[in-house]
Amino acid sequence: MSRTALYNRQDALERALQLFWQKGFHATSLKDIEQALDMRPGSIYAAFGSKDGLFQEALEYYARLGLTELERVLSHHSTPLLGLAAYIRQLGGILDKALPSRACMLVKSLLELGTREQTALDKVEMLLAGMETRFIECFRAAQEMGELENQLDAVRLGRRLQAEVMGLRAFAQRNVDSSAVHELAEDMALSIEAMRVDDFAQV
Repeated sequence: MSRTALYNRQDALERALQLFWQKGFHATSLKDIEQALDMRPGSIYAAFGSKDGLFQEALEYYARLGLTELERVLSHHSTPLLGLAAYIRQLGGILDKALPSRACMLVKSLLELGTREQTALDKVEMLLAGMETRFIECFRAAQEMGELENQLDAVRLGRRLQAEVMGLRAFAQRNVDSSAVHELAEDMALSIEAMRVDDFAQV
């Protein structure tokens, strides 16, 4: 595939992501997709197979962006817990960004899709599990380096963190001030930092 084709596909996915994230799967019509992607129906089907195929690829693209951003933040911090805390603090600024929706696209899709879209629903579940697994890996890495007590359950901590992230983003959908979201994110980040053992807490 040529560089131009790759670029055009990424551009189409970015546009599709913005559209589906804002309107959801069911409310997005083929006409909406044609206009957003500036493509004719034949070209859309040739590139993505169907509306469902485009939607699933947009979901994958969204999840990939999220994981990439998490890894970027983690890489700038010396320990896993400090990295996770910084990631949560960054999420506190969600109202300061121009986004189609404050809520996570995966969570919105999880709540919207039904058995008629089982394949897409399975995709959402898999992608959410991927982020949860990465959180769990961070807590386990913190235990391996002595930053986190070994008796704590890394799986439960990872699941709780994902639930907290979902809740923070859902809260940001409400008619609230950005400062309120920042404050909640700060409380969440401090709770992560409070898990650090004494030797690390001084660093």
